[in-house]
Amino acid sequence: MFAAFSTALSAISAHSTAVDVVGNNLANLNTPGYKTNVVSFRDLVTQSIGAGLGDTQVGFGTGRPFTIRQFSQGAIQPSSGLLDAAVQGDGFFILRNAQGATLLTRAGNFQVDTSGYLVALSGERVQGWAQGPTGQVDTHGAIGDILIPVGTLKTPIATTRFSLDVNLNAGGQVGRPDGSFSTPIEIIDSLGNSHILTVAFTKEATANQWSYSITIPGADVGDPNPSVEVAQGNISFDSDGKLSDPPDTSPTVSFTITGLASGASDLALDWELYTPTLAARLTQYRQTSAVAANEQNGAAAASLIRVAIGDGGRVLAQYTNGQQTLVANLAVASIRNPDSLIAMGNNCFQASARTALPAIGLPESGGRGKVVGGALENSTVDIAKEFTNLIVFQRGYQANARVVIAVDELSQETINLKR
Repeated sequence: MFAAFSTALSAISAHSTAVDVVGNNLANLNTPGYKTNVVSFRDLVTQSIGAGLGDTQVGFGTGRPFTIRQFSQGAIQPSSGLLDAAVQGDGFFILRNAQGATLLTRAGNFQVDTSGYLVALSGERVQGWAQGPTGQVDTHGAIGDILIPVGTLKTPIATTRFSLDVNLNAGGQVGRPDGSFSTPIEIIDSLGNSHILTVAFTKEATANQWSYSITIPGADVGDPNPSVEVAQGNISFDSDGKLSDPPDTSPTVSFTITGLASGASDLALDWELYTPTLAARLTQYRQTSAVAANEQNGAAAASLIRVAIGDGGRVLAQYTNGQQTLVANLAVASIRNPDSLIAMGNNCFQASARTALPAIGLPESGGRGKVVGGALENSTVDIAKEFTNLIVFQRGYQANARVVIAVDELSQETINLKR
């Protein structure tokens, strides 16, 4: 009978721990990426009473309960933070603290520190693949700190190729307005200056043949004339209205613009008459002459507007010229047995001796989940379930407290038997 004291006290201690776990879950109801802890009770070894082989067994109560963290998926909610991200599926973001230790987290509310590194709110640096010396992000190498290009200026890119998708009116007549057509195309020099080329087409007396002339404003090359011709030639179409000369074996027209007044380097340009699959960009059908599309690969100098994390963990920099550049990619680690991780606070976990080695790679590869940009993962705490558990644990605590009172009364009665 007197063993009931320790039995009931062990249960009181276990239920007290369970109430603490519920309280911690409720306290983290609104913590991004928080995973619910559940309590698992266990009994202590039992004793056999009497000579029977286990016919009468009495336990010694309950041991300290196990706490198991359930890594179920939390709801993904859009957020206003440009550097917010959430993992949808299996995996963790990877952090490295000031001591060089690797930490894991499901909370993706990141920011930029004073040194320009992408960090968690508690200061740990986010790990991934950053831009290399060539400006490319190599996701096959080792992961490291991600440096955000805050306040940087994007250098200009000189135009080396351009294209025009144009239909020339097959019904056009020589010397008439429908027998000529011109369209402008903007190009960029090595200093980031803009120049406007004019590509003019003129119908020739020979059937299915047109001449072309490419001009640049005279002021751009230090010439007093309003415009200066930089290239000219002829093009021919077959009876089906398809470009036949130059043939697809000579898919470009190459020319050079020298002596730019801006002081920029000479422009060596390729006018691409065919697509990469050798489909002609110029046609001749009986429709009004018109340009359907144009393209050039140059870019003016631009300043950084913002940096944001997009889907797939891509860190994108947007510039004033409208271009977006990939500057980094977040890494994701998957763990075979995440319930063995040790909570370190600040939404972070660390591997224990029982934790399998993390498999690090790109999101949506090797079973790793998807990274959603501009979103956060909600806590997995179910408030209704936690309050239900709280009532159950409270009743368990009260019941075992009654056992202590009852055993105390019985012990008093036993002592009184001597009198």
